[in-house]
Amino acid sequence: MATRRILLLFLMSFLSTSPAAAVKSWCSQTPHPKPCEYFLTNNPKYKVSIKGKPDFVRAAAHLALDRCMHAKSGLHHLGPNCRSDREREAWADCVDLYEETIHVLNKTVDPNTKCTADDVQTWLSTALTNLDTCAAGFADFGIHDYHSVFPIMSNNVSLLVSNALALNSKGVSNFNSVKGYKDGFPRWVRPGHRKLLQSSSDVVVAQDGSGNFTTVGEAVAAAAAGGSRPVGSDWYVIYVKAGTYVENVEIGRGLRNVMLLGDGIGRTIITGSRSVDGGSTTFNSATVVVVGDGFIARGITFRNTAGAQSQAVALRSGSNLSVFYQCSFEGYQATLYAHSQRQFYRDCDIYGTVDMVIGNAAVVLQNCSFHARIPAEMINTITSQFRTDPNQNTGTIIHNSRVMPTPELVPLLILTRTYLGRPAREFSRTVFMKTELGGLIHPAGWLEWMGTTFALDTLYYAEYANTGPGSSTENRVKWPGYHVITNTSEAEQFAPDNFILVDHWVPNTNVPFTSGL
Repeated sequence: MATRRILLLFLMSFLSTSPAAAVKSWCSQTPHPKPCEYFLTNNPKYKVSIKGKPDFVRAAAHLALDRCMHAKSGLHHLGPNCRSDREREAWADCVDLYEETIHVLNKTVDPNTKCTADDVQTWLSTALTNLDTCAAGFADFGIHDYHSVFPIMSNNVSLLVSNALALNSKGVSNFNSVKGYKDGFPRWVRPGHRKLLQSSSDVVVAQDGSGNFTTVGEAVAAAAAGGSRPVGSDWYVIYVKAGTYVENVEIGRGLRNVMLLGDGIGRTIITGSRSVDGGSTTFNSATVVVVGDGFIARGITFRNTAGAQSQAVALRSGSNLSVFYQCSFEGYQATLYAHSQRQFYRDCDIYGTVDMVIGNAAVVLQNCSFHARIPAEMINTITSQFRTDPNQNTGTIIHNSRVMPTPELVPLLILTRTYLGRPAREFSRTVFMKTELGGLIHPAGWLEWMGTTFALDTLYYAEYANTGPGSSTENRVKWPGYHVITNTSEAEQFAPDNFILVDHWVPNTNVPFTSGL
């Protein structure tokens, strides 16, 4: 009898540690265990290397990368399936977005990439944002059956990225980590590099022919032709003299540490007119697009003149550790698209109507002015933040700023409702802190998405120590996800240095900033 019991215990022990049981045990720790189990079982090269939690987090990122590469490979061949020009436009965005997703996922698993847990969380958050943006492009054109045309896009990539994101959020990944954030950032964010001076520019753009180029696009192309700048290099400074430059400009991933230096707001203007109504996705409607890391803009107006009837972006940034100083962003719907990664805006003006600031970056806008214009439907929203997962380290933080109407809107304020934000995604996160809110702000403060209850339980909207006639929270919405912050320690998690670590990378830009509340 004793022998039989010992044999039974041995068998139970064997079964509990069998490969299938081990996979199930690991995957049970993720928010989406089924795709984890399936793909881990079918990727034995990752399964056998799991000896602890850090190994499992890395394996989860590898699984997401594998499936993303598979999806992109299939997506490339599906262009002929597009049924219209607009579907082809959305498909082209997806190809680019999947490529960018592969790039950021590769960084999380590359043994030669030194990074912190915060870096990894930023890159995984960006990967998930890219996949969401792909789907949003079809939605821009009212195309909701795209999975029937592009079935390869239903391959669990988002679920696998979400798994890696959840695991890394617990601070156990330790991928290729280094001690301290300063050591984790590239050398160019450390003191001792060139200042933001016109005299130190690499090239000059001038419409009158007095510079090296007459368009911004030509200067960017010349920089790209010179090859990717080393991580430790100074900025490549493009000085854009006063003038109105009618063009669409893209600073791609390969162009790191580029600086656009203008002659000031309203003097150096880059303007375009792409829009969703005109056949572009919101993502691709931007007058200026910035993807290369370490981008800086100073003294420039970014403008989209498409009008108030359609989404039309003035600037889209997916540049990690990017800074915008004394710039203006002028449009109507979706003026500023803070798409992804870590971004900082200081002393800037934002003009718009519906969803003036959109995207899913980890972004702080400090000492900025938000100017509400006359909207097409007499409703304005300052923000619409796109966070899709509770573990993304993203959100829109508006700090020590001002919200006001343009002079043209003032006579129509009695007919117009202006709100601080509305949730376009399930885990939308926005915080207004120490900001002067003008009397144009509706007493409810925040607006439902299309009149529905979508995301009201899962979003995080908050206000802390705001001032002005529109700052009273007495009649604010009663949503579960809305918060009036009264505790300083709770507010401090959204202070610039806590939220995007400004103390570690903004000082070298010579841009003034406040790191605390």
